[in-house]
Amino acid sequence: MSAKHIPVLAETLLQWISIGKDAVFVDCTLGHGGHAYLISKKLSSSGMIIGFDVDQKSLDYSADVLAGAECRVALVKSNFCRVKDNLHRLGQAKADLILADLGFSSGQVEDPDRGMSFQNNMPLDMRLNEDIEITAADIVNTAPEEELADIIYQYGEERASRKIARLICQRRQHQKITSTGQLASLTARVVRTGGKQHPATRTFQALRIAVNDELGVLEKLLQDAPEILKPGGQVAVISFHSLEDRIVKQNFKENKQAGIYEIVTKKPLTASEGEVRENPRSRSAKLRIAKRV
Repeated sequence: MSAKHIPVLAETLLQWISIGKDAVFVDCTLGHGGHAYLISKKLSSSGMIIGFDVDQKSLDYSADVLAGAECRVALVKSNFCRVKDNLHRLGQAKADLILADLGFSSGQVEDPDRGMSFQNNMPLDMRLNEDIEITAADIVNTAPEEELADIIYQYGEERASRKIARLICQRRQHQKITSTGQLASLTARVVRTGGKQHPATRTFQALRIAVNDELGVLEKLLQDAPEILKPGGQVAVISFHSLEDRIVKQNFKENKQAGIYEIVTKKPLTASEGEVRENPRSRSAKLRIAKRV
């Protein structure tokens, strides 16, 4: 597996989960199959991996990665908010382990068809699923200024959201904003960062979350997880920003208070210095695990 596709917190995950050889593992965000490949090594022919992804390219790649797995493998093109329905359709209603890695591979970010990167000039799209009708360009060019500012502030936690929205609305009166380069350039005019973070980072995050309804689908998965898990089964979530982590933390806490979960990780697990050196994307990753009781 190339460095480009190193699964984040993989060794940490394997150390903290408990999984038998005949387990059913649900990978909600299959990506390039990194976590699924490692877990497949722990499963026998009576075990099963069910992987979900909205990106057909990722599903095709993962099919090759998992081709030699001893366990059964089922890959489904679907958003993970529909995991419960799809498991019923597959005749496998319960799982021993549910994993959601909420990050993106470098390949997805750099894919010119996705339009997610401000490092290269691409069409301003940001859809992970081509079935989604509204693109980032649609939002940027049609949303009212106040709504646009709210999106950038709420989903990107960007303090300069009002200034960015105002500048976008002024520009789009004369010229539509259709590329990542245009948006990044506009954002850089009003955002000043003292560190390594690009001025457009938070704005791009906000638009990507809005386009793909990332927080909404996460909440739906967490709502369904207790019903999907077998007694003693575990749910693990790897988040990459505070909005996601806050939702996971609160959900686990509420389910613990209701007597549904035991929280396995009292504090979120993070990458070691060695992993961060090897895979810089792991720097912001946080892993939380809960067990169904």
